[in-house]
Amino acid sequence: MKKYAAEFIGTFWLVLGGCGSAALSAAFPEVGIGLLGVSFAFGLTVLTIAYSLGHISGAHLNPAVSVGLWIGGRFSTKDLVPYIIAQILGGLAAAGILSIIVTGNGSTIGDFAANGYGDHSPGKYSMEAALITEMVMTFMFLIIILGATDKKASGGFAGLAIGLALALIHLISIPVTNTSVNPARSISQAIFVGGWAIDQLWLFIVAPIAGAILAGIVYKFLSSED
Repeated sequence: MKKYAAEFIGTFWLVLGGCGSAALSAAFPEVGIGLLGVSFAFGLTVLTIAYSLGHISGAHLNPAVSVGLWIGGRFSTKDLVPYIIAQILGGLAAAGILSIIVTGNGSTIGDFAANGYGDHSPGKYSMEAALITEMVMTFMFLIIILGATDKKASGGFAGLAIGLALALIHLISIPVTNTSVNPARSISQAIFVGGWAIDQLWLFIVAPIAGAILAGIVYKFLSSED
């Protein structure tokens, strides 16, 4: 139960810190943090949770990460569904708190840092571009996670590599999809935006999971003793 609670808290922090920075601080007049700041905010949430709660749950914070680790033979089947449920609930709790904060000055909820493609992509990128982006970015994220947490890797640096990887992924892909690579992060925002965000949510579940599955298969091959 403690590890599920840790996943709830960790994913709560990821959505609160990452989506919160996008919704509240990215375009704040004169001192907004912009794309660079949001990218590092997401990376910092993972970095801080990796070192604070990673020893309890492994700090997955993301259904795609749990699936990728499971496919790679690094995560137990019995914990897969409970982890995913805890992650989704943590994201929803954070989005609920954020919705109160964002609308606290009379503003509407707006796009609420939700993920989208076509007219709802920050750069108006197509569904195909969004699908490829999310699959490839999640694939690379999982390759880095699997490699950095491998028993043969240098100890103590996994959290740093993973946090910086997530920041880099956001630097690349915010203009395309607002960056998901995490179904829990996408679900949490889409539920509160509704409409178009719900209609497009399928892509931000399917593409990250597909990329994670592929990464689990590839890393298992790369790390085999044969």
